[in-house]
Amino acid sequence: MASAMNNAVKAAPSPAPSDLADRPDAAFAADVLAGLTAKPKRLSPKYFYDAAGSALFERITQLPEYYPTRCEIALLRANAPAIGSLFPPNCALIEFGAGSSKKARILLCAAATIEAYVPVDISGEFLEMDAAQLRRDFPHLKVHPLVEDFTKSFVIPHPVMALPRVGFFPGSTIGNFEPHEAAQFLRHAGTTLGSGGVLIIGVDLVKDAQILKPAYNDAEGITAKFNLNLLARINRELGGEFDLASFEHHACYNREQNRIEMYLASTKRQKVRVSGKAITFRAGETIHTEYSYKYTIDSFNAMAQGSGFVPLQAWSDGMFAVLAFRMAEAK
Repeated sequence: MASAMNNAVKAAPSPAPSDLADRPDAAFAADVLAGLTAKPKRLSPKYFYDAAGSALFERITQLPEYYPTRCEIALLRANAPAIGSLFPPNCALIEFGAGSSKKARILLCAAATIEAYVPVDISGEFLEMDAAQLRRDFPHLKVHPLVEDFTKSFVIPHPVMALPRVGFFPGSTIGNFEPHEAAQFLRHAGTTLGSGGVLIIGVDLVKDAQILKPAYNDAEGITAKFNLNLLARINRELGGEFDLASFEHHACYNREQNRIEMYLASTKRQKVRVSGKAITFRAGETIHTEYSYKYTIDSFNAMAQGSGFVPLQAWSDGMFAVLAFRMAEAK
């Protein structure tokens, strides 16, 4: 699989490092070079989701080993009326890191009080395709896709600025952040939603490692393709020269930290050029690509409260939880 993916990628001519600041993908290039020259090497999981990565992740959500999506969708469907009852009238639903609107559609169908939908994601092509379909399926809904990094401050589209806001952050994506980063994101989300704003968030719960490990090491190897696609994206967009057949997907569970850790490991000593810079790898050296922290409901509530939110309600099946919060009123 990896070699086939690699053969399909034709590396573009490598730009000189001095040209990076003038490129439209300057932030991506700068982050990749900073990460690959760091010790240990790392790449941000937010860059998984180009069009190819988003499509691969959709396949992951359908795998028998990958329980989070099934659990979360079941919880949303079973409790959509109760969740929707927390929304203020004529509100804007803001989805952080939207990707596919599959889960948001459950809330859009259940809560007639939603006047506008603002999906926020850095994968513009995938976002626009999904927004176009939403406009056809919900002709009375105002859809305002926003191509932004949802982990940073962004400006709400002007047409929805006056509306009360509900944040939606499904998929346990919050687990990709280090705990201090997760708390920072919650504070940022609170600022975006404003005083009294509601936040609905999906959280993967602490559970037996025998359930967790297969979810990130599926038998079909789709998660491996998803992880390796990050290198393929660097080849496509930054003139990288990664040989994907020379890297392996590794995922393990860190019991002490309650997190899954994902890496790409070099199978040999090699040198790879990215945006004109040579990056050296030792045999066995890894690039850290993702953490996926698991929480208890109590531990997550405590973090949210420390970030200015008041817990409202929790829906759980013991594997996964959908939690509702309200941003504390300004004093």
